[in-house]
Amino acid sequence: MKRTHATSLIALGILGVAVGFLLETALVASGNAILVTPLALPVTLMAIGVIVVLLALPIRRAVRATVKTHIDPFRAMRVAVLAKACSLAGALFGGWGIGMLVYVLTRSVVPGSGTVWLCAAAALGGIALMIGGLIAEFFCTLPPPKDEGESTDHAPAR
Repeated sequence: MKRTHATSLIALGILGVAVGFLLETALVASGNAILVTPLALPVTLMAIGVIVVLLALPIRRAVRATVKTHIDPFRAMRVAVLAKACSLAGALFGGWGIGMLVYVLTRSVVPGSGTVWLCAAAALGGIALMIGGLIAEFFCTLPPPKDEGESTDHAPAR
């Protein structure tokens, strides 16, 4: 499994900004109220980011320990895939929150300070999820091999 590239995170972030902005524009153009995320969304996204890092910590400790301990390869791969999914979803949610925030701030009449803060919190929650996923993915990578005969590809812990 390859590590998450910055280009995919940037592309998903831009896609999220476009979807967030255009969704708000379409809602207002059709006569509906704007979509404002509840406070539970950023709290949940931040909690998931912390949980995925906590799941990756035992794998990091086992890989970096001087005394080698057994790592369940299925658990390590599941955590690595979860970390990658969290980083990609965090980029999408962060971009979506930024798109909503840009729409709210570019209106001639700002709906209220609570709306601005909730949109900013949604963007920060998505960014926190992305950062947590990237940290957990880093924790699940193996160090480079000591022998020159082995591959230098950094793969997730097995």
